[in-house]
Amino acid sequence: MTLDDLRVFVAVCRAGSLSSVARELGCTQSAVSQHVKRLERETGVALLERQPRGVVPTQAGRVLEAAAAEGISGLDLAVRQLRDLLDGESGYVRVATGATTVRHFMSEAVVAYRRRHPRVNLEFRTVSSGRGSFDALADGALDLAWITLGPPVRGIEQRPVVELPWVLAVRADDPLAGRPYIDAGTDMAGVRLIRLPPNSASAAHLDAACAELGVRFAQDTSVADWDTALLLAELGVGRAVVPALPGLAVPGDGELRLIPVPGLRPLPVGWAVRRWDALGPPARAFADLVESYRRG
Repeated sequence: MTLDDLRVFVAVCRAGSLSSVARELGCTQSAVSQHVKRLERETGVALLERQPRGVVPTQAGRVLEAAAAEGISGLDLAVRQLRDLLDGESGYVRVATGATTVRHFMSEAVVAYRRRHPRVNLEFRTVSSGRGSFDALADGALDLAWITLGPPVRGIEQRPVVELPWVLAVRADDPLAGRPYIDAGTDMAGVRLIRLPPNSASAAHLDAACAELGVRFAQDTSVADWDTALLLAELGVGRAVVPALPGLAVPGDGELRLIPVPGLRPLPVGWAVRRWDALGPPARAFADLVESYRRG
């Protein structure tokens, strides 16, 4: 049993296909199959079940996959940390985020980090979901992920950085635009909202906060990020309940109004990592810098 055997086996379990892993590794399907067969001979149990469209791990295979993935990720973290110790200020930091996150939460930190650590390569990667971020962290493909905090996830450490109050974004000529604040329990009953897809962590948190007050919103437009929701509200397409994002100026004479909704439980956001104590010095420095700007 070799480390390569385990790496290939984990890749096959996650891809569900021997051929796709072979293409990714630039080898034959037979070579990939040999890695799996070697593990099956070593363990004495079947690890994969062949199906009409690919393969799935058996119960024994799932046990080995979980242990192998955790071990490989730990080794990768150790190797990166050793390289950081060897290279000093060089290396790379891989962050799961999106344009909205960089713009509102990290812009000052990115500029400051680049000045302080010019030899470190910053890589920003878009991940479609929190689950995807957690998988990439567990695999060692990412160092940090900026997320909406939620329930504990096995093998992942979450660190809160800031709590964002909610605001109602409306066009300046909206009947609610002149309010000093919005009472979610009375002023927003039956309001139709622009909102994120229901499978997003932020939308789930908003739904839970509204449910605590006995409020349910109708939906007529769905968007992929908060900046788009703000733009549509400014155009008069609808209203949007959004977090008060850092760096978002409260409009004055423009077409958009942001009205506090103090009754809703704030949105907690922050970092997710595999293990803070195994985080390389460049990644830890970046995380600390982002925190210092947001908390300052």
